[in-house]
Amino acid sequence: MVVKCEEVWREVSNYLDGEVDPTLRVAIEEHVRGCQRCTAVLDGTRNVIQLYGDERMLEVPLGFSQRLHRRIGENMPVSILSTRRTFVGWMATAAAAVLVVGSLELVRASAPRRAEQRSEMARRGRGVPPDMMVIVAEDGKLFHRTGCTVIHETEKQRTITAAQASREGYTPCVRCLGKYLGNA
Repeated sequence: MVVKCEEVWREVSNYLDGEVDPTLRVAIEEHVRGCQRCTAVLDGTRNVIQLYGDERMLEVPLGFSQRLHRRIGENMPVSILSTRRTFVGWMATAAAAVLVVGSLELVRASAPRRAEQRSEMARRGRGVPPDMMVIVAEDGKLFHRTGCTVIHETEKQRTITAAQASREGYTPCVRCLGKYLGNA
């Protein structure tokens, strides 16, 4: 007769109490000789029983034994097959999660991007005429009306329409285009 680890674990208490069939006893002893895990379980259980039976130990609360057996039973795997099923279930869940995240990333990456605002506190000028010619500095965040006193650098400037400046992420200057922002 050949026994598996789970059967040894299930019968360890009966084995130590001498309450197993002689055929099962021989099979357990043969298995334990070749299995380090079951040897450790058997030795550990034997130690717990010795400590539990030692009169120098504190008295164990009423019902402790039943709770201990229930907890041990809850933590023991039912079989290798159920462990394999659980593993396959987790792998299927992980694969599905990877597919969902990958799909979302693909959609996000392929979506057209709008130009980001260059100024964090900028408000779009809804009333700025789209065909108005404005000045932008390449390293700036704002677009300005011609003659604005805020714009200083003249080397890296270009003139474009207000609509194009908005599409490129520039926002209206509060001083020279404030009337379009409600600040005038």
